[in-house]
Amino acid sequence: MAELAHIAHLLNQTLSPDATTVRAATAALDHLSLTPHFPFHLLSISAGGENQGQKIAAATYLKNLTRRSIDTSGATPSNVSNELKEQLLQALLQVEFPVLKILVEVFRAVAVADFVKQSLWPELVPNLQSAIQNSHLISGSNSKWNTINALIVLHALLRPFQYFLNPKVPKEPVPPQLELMAKEILVPLLGVFHQFVEKALANHDRAEIETEKVLLTTCKCLHFAVRSYMPSTLAPLLPSFCRDLVRILGSLSFDYAVTEEDGIWTRLKTGKRSLLIFSALVIRHRKHSDKLMPEIINCARNIVKFSKNISKLPFLSERILSLGFDLISNVLETGPGWRLVSPHFTTLLESAIFPALVMNEKDVSEWEEDADEYIRKNLPSDIDEISGWREDLFTARKSAGNLLGVISMSKGPPMESATDSSSASTKRKKGQKNKRSNQPRSMGELLVLPFLSKFPIPSDSNVSQPNILNDYFGVLMAYGGLQDFLREQESAYVTTLVSTRIMPLYAVAASLPHLTASANWVLGELGSCLPEEMSADVYSKLLMALVMPDQQETSCYPVRVSAAGAITTLLENDYMPPDFLPLLQVIVSSIGIDESENSILFQLLSSIMEAADDKVAVHIPHIVSPLVGSVSKWFTASLGPWPQVVEHAIAALAVMSQTWENSRPEESESSESHEKWTADQVAISRAFTALLQQAWLTPLCTPDQQDQNSLPSSCIEDLSTLLQSVILSIDGNHMIQELKVSELLSVWAEMIAEWHAWEESEDLSIFDVIKETVSLNSRYGLKNFLVKDMPPPPAPPVPERSIVEGIGTFVSEAIKQYPSATLRACSCVHLLLHCPTYSLETEGVKQSLAIAFTSAAFSRFIEVQSTPDSLWKPILLAISSCYLCYPDIIEGILEKAEKGGVTIWASALCHVSNSSFEAGLTATSEMKLMVMTLARLIEQLLKQGKSGSDSIRNCFISLLEVSIRLKEAQDGEEDEDEEAEEAENDDDGDEDSDDGDSEDYDEDSDVEEYEETEEEFLNRYAKAAEALENGSFIEEGDAEDEEVEVELGQLLDVDEQKQVLNLIYKYHQGLIQGQGLPSQLIMNFLNAFPGRWRSFRRGIATRVGDRVVSGGVEV
Repeated sequence: MAELAHIAHLLNQTLSPDATTVRAATAALDHLSLTPHFPFHLLSISAGGENQGQKIAAATYLKNLTRRSIDTSGATPSNVSNELKEQLLQALLQVEFPVLKILVEVFRAVAVADFVKQSLWPELVPNLQSAIQNSHLISGSNSKWNTINALIVLHALLRPFQYFLNPKVPKEPVPPQLELMAKEILVPLLGVFHQFVEKALANHDRAEIETEKVLLTTCKCLHFAVRSYMPSTLAPLLPSFCRDLVRILGSLSFDYAVTEEDGIWTRLKTGKRSLLIFSALVIRHRKHSDKLMPEIINCARNIVKFSKNISKLPFLSERILSLGFDLISNVLETGPGWRLVSPHFTTLLESAIFPALVMNEKDVSEWEEDADEYIRKNLPSDIDEISGWREDLFTARKSAGNLLGVISMSKGPPMESATDSSSASTKRKKGQKNKRSNQPRSMGELLVLPFLSKFPIPSDSNVSQPNILNDYFGVLMAYGGLQDFLREQESAYVTTLVSTRIMPLYAVAASLPHLTASANWVLGELGSCLPEEMSADVYSKLLMALVMPDQQETSCYPVRVSAAGAITTLLENDYMPPDFLPLLQVIVSSIGIDESENSILFQLLSSIMEAADDKVAVHIPHIVSPLVGSVSKWFTASLGPWPQVVEHAIAALAVMSQTWENSRPEESESSESHEKWTADQVAISRAFTALLQQAWLTPLCTPDQQDQNSLPSSCIEDLSTLLQSVILSIDGNHMIQELKVSELLSVWAEMIAEWHAWEESEDLSIFDVIKETVSLNSRYGLKNFLVKDMPPPPAPPVPERSIVEGIGTFVSEAIKQYPSATLRACSCVHLLLHCPTYSLETEGVKQSLAIAFTSAAFSRFIEVQSTPDSLWKPILLAISSCYLCYPDIIEGILEKAEKGGVTIWASALCHVSNSSFEAGLTATSEMKLMVMTLARLIEQLLKQGKSGSDSIRNCFISLLEVSIRLKEAQDGEEDEDEEAEEAENDDDGDEDSDDGDSEDYDEDSDVEEYEETEEEFLNRYAKAAEALENGSFIEEGDAEDEEVEVELGQLLDVDEQKQVLNLIYKYHQGLIQGQGLPSQLIMNFLNAFPGRWRSFRRGIATRVGDRVVSGGVEV
C-alpha cells in the first residue's frame, strides 16, 4: 500500500505547473517502472484514483510503458502476465469514458501482439462475450459491467481486422480469430442489436443517448468485421441486419441542425456508419449483397433527395448525403445495380444530383469568409496544398458530380454475372474515340447533356436573376464531372460544347466571379479532352481570369487561383498554349502585388517550366533577374525558417535552372548559339549568386547572428540546384572570385554536414553539387577545399571544417540512410578519395575521410548482410576504395567493428565478383577497382602469413575471374562503339519509313488499353508486399543510380594487369601450389593475356591433377 500511495503522489506531481517538479516525478516513476508490481499499481490508480487528473495520468503512463515494452511488429508476444491482462479487462469494463479512451490503447497494443499476431490469450473472447451478455444495458440487472465500455473494447479488438492481415497472400482467408469472435460475440450481438433498434425507433420524440451509443458502437464493430473479410457465421444474418440499418437510415432527419451533445447527433453517426457498411458489402461481398440491393438502393435514394436542403445542413448530415451518392455510384457499377438504378436516372438527376450542384447561400458566405476553404472544396487542383486526408473535403457536391459521371458513361447493363463487379464502361487511351456506330449511345448523350442544355447561359440580359446564376453554377460543376464521358467523344463534339456553354461566360466575367472561377476549373478538368485548335482561345480566357481585379464588394481571389490551377492542370495534360511569353509576362508582373497569391504564382511558374521545358527556355534569362529581385525583398536577417512564399520562389527558380541547363546547345549547333547561351548562363548565374549570398552569407555578417553556429537548412535541395547552376557557369578563376564560389561552398558544406532531414526532403541535387565541386576543384583549385584557414582573432585558433570535410560528413551519414541515398553516397566515396590531389600536408584529411567512410559503409553492410541485394556492390566497392588508400588502417577498422571483419568483407567481395551474382560487376571501372582491391588484399594476407587459407584461395580465384572479364570488356568496348555507330546510321536511314508506319498504326489501331483483372492485381500487390517485407524492394529511381560509373580518378593510371601478374610472379608458391585451382580458369586466364604471360611462365605454371598445364598446353 505504501508503494501504491507513493506512485499516486508522484502522479499528482506530474500534473504540477512547475517543470522541475514534473521532471523529478517522472524520473522517480521511470525508476519504479522496473519493479514487477508497477503496472498493477498504475491500473489500480486508473480505475480508483483520488481524482480524474490522477486517473488519467496513471492510464497515460501505463499506455506509454506498454508501448515501449511491446514489439510492434508482432514477431514476439507482449510478455504481459495473464493476471495483468485479466485486471486490465476488468478495469476497462468499469472506468469512466475519459480514462477508457486511454486504457483501451493499452488493451489494443496487448491484444494485437498476443491475440491477433500470435493467436494467444484464449480467455479473451469468452471473457469478453460474458461481459457483454451480462452488462447493465443487455442483462437488465444492476451489473457492474458497462455495456458501452464492453462494446468499445470489442471495437478495439476488431480494429486490426478491418484490413487484410497478410498482404502477401493474394486471396487471404478469414482469420480464425475473426471467425471465433463472429461466432461467439457478433452473432449473439446482432440479436441484441435488433432489440435496441426497436427501442430507439419507438422513441419518436427523443433519442436516449445510451441506446444510440450502443447502436453506433455495434455498427462500428460490424463495419470492421466485414470491411475486408466476411466471417462465415455472419453471412446468413446480413439480410436482417441490413434491414435494421435501413430502418435507422429511414429515421434520420435532414430538416434541422443538431448539436454534438444531442442523441440525434449520435443517430446521424450511426447512419453514416450504416452507409459505410453498405458500401463495403457492395464493393467487397457482391454474392452476399446482390439480393439486398433493392432495399439498399431505395434507402440511398431516399437519403440523397434531401440534397435540396444542403445549404442548411451541418457537416455530418452533408457527409451522409455524400455517402448516399457514393453508395449509388458503387451499386451502379454492378449488373443488378444498373438494372435497379437506371429507371430512376431522370429522378435522381432532377431531384438529387443537380440540387447538390447548384450554388447556395453557404457557398456565397464561404467565398467571402474563407476563400481558401471554398477553393479546396469546390475548385480543387494540384496547385492546392492539402496535407493529410480530410473528410470535410468529401462534400455532397463532389459525390453528386462523381455519380453524374458514372451515369453519363452508362451504355447499358454490363454482364449479368453476379461476380462481375467491373465498371459498365471501359477507359480508352487518350485520343481513341468511339468508332463503332453500332454501340449503344451513352446516358451522357441521351439524358445528362440534354438536361443541362435546358439551363440558359448567363448574359448581360439575365445576369441580375439569381436563380439563373445559381443553376448555371450547377451546370458548370456537372461539366467538370463529365471528363471521362467527354474524353470518349469526337473532337467536334467537345469543341461545340466548350465554345457554346463555357467560353461565352468570359464575356460577362467581371459581373460573375463565382461562375468565372467555376468555368476556369472546368477548363482545367477537361484538359485531357480539349481539342488543340481551341488552345489559343482557352489560354487567352484563363490569362484574363488570372489578372482579374477584385470587385468593389467581392474578392476575385478564387478566380485568379482557379485560373492558375486550370493552367497547371492543362499543362500536365500536355495541352500547351501556342506562345508562352504572354503567360510568363503576366506571372512575373503579378508577383509581389498580392502577398497571398505569390506562392500560387510561383507554383504555376514551376509547372510551366516542368511542362514546357525547351519552349520556355529562351525566356528564362529575361525573367530571372526580376524574380530574384522580388524574392530578395522577402528575405529576413533572422536565421529562422523562411516564409512559405520564399520556399515556393526558390523551388521555381530551381526548376528554371534545370530547364535552362537542359537547353544547352548541342555540339553540332553553331558557335553563335553556344556564345549566346554561355552569355545568358553567366547572367543567370550572377542572379543566382546574389540570391545565395543573401541567403547564406548576409545572415553570417549580421552582428546579432555572429554567435549562431549554423544556418537553417531551408530549401537546401533547391538552393543546391541553384549552386550547381553557378558552378557549371565557371570558366576561370576570375569567376570563382567574382561569384564568391568558395565562400558559398564553405557555407553549403557546413549546412549539409549538419543536415538530418532525410525523410522530409530530397537530396539528389546535393550529390550533384558534390560531383561538380570536385570537378571544379580539379580544374581551378578552390580555396578552403581541403583545409580551411584559421579564423582571425578574437576567434580561438582552431581550424574550421573544410569543404571536403563537410561533404565527407554528409556522405558518411548518407551511407546509413535509405537505399537510393546509400547508392549515391557510395559513388561519392570514390570521387572524394581518388579525384582530388592530396599533398603531404593534407594527407590527414584523406585518411580521416577513409576512416569515416569505412565505418559507415561496413556498419551499413552488416545491416544488409543477411539478404544479398543491389546494395552489396556499392557498399563493398566503397570500402575497397578506402582500403586501397590505407589497407592496414582499414583492416583495423573492420576488425574493430566486427570480429573477423576482414574475412567477412573478403568473402563478400568474392560473392559480388562472381558472374552469377545478379547485382554484380558490370562496368569496367567496377571490375578494375575490384581487381586492384583483391590483388592488394591477397598481398596483405600473404604478408601476414596466411598462405594456404580458404580466404586467399577464394580471393585469388575471384581475382582471376574478374581479370578475365575486365580484359574481355576492355577489348569489346571499341567494337561495341563501332557497332553502335553503324546501328545509329542505319536507324537514321530507316527513320522516315518507320515513323510513318508507327503513325499509321497508332491512328488506325482500335485496340483498347489492357485492363488488369482482379486476380492479376491481387497477385501483383502480394508480390510487392513480399518484396517490401524482405527488404528487396527497390525505390523508384534506384535503377538509374546503380548504373553510375565509378569515378577512379588517379587510379585510372594504375596498370591493374601488371599488378596482377607481378603478384603471381612474386607469390606464385603461396598462391598456386597446393591450392587446387580449376584448370579451365587457368587456361582462360592465360588465353586472356597471350602476350604477357611468357615472362611469368614459372609463376603461372600449375599442376592440375597428374598433368602439368602451361599456357593452356599439356606438357
